[in-house]
Amino acid sequence: MVKELPMITKNIKKCQDKLGISQDKLSELAGVTLHTIAKIETGSTPDPRIETVKKIAKALKITLDDLIK
Repeated sequence: MVKELPMITKNIKKCQDKLGISQDKLSELAGVTLHTIAKIETGSTPDPRIETVKKIAKALKITLDDLIK
């Protein structure tokens, strides 16, 4: 059985594709480690800290609400 990825994971990937940025660039823009971005994107961290999510949303130029819904 394949596990469904969290919505935040899907939204991060969608925004990265739209902006044409890599995980590495996103980690740099958000001020979080590449390891953290990778864990969120693979679903290993399905419920990341709100502070981290806010930084990622800002780096992706979207609202926190848009990132999590």
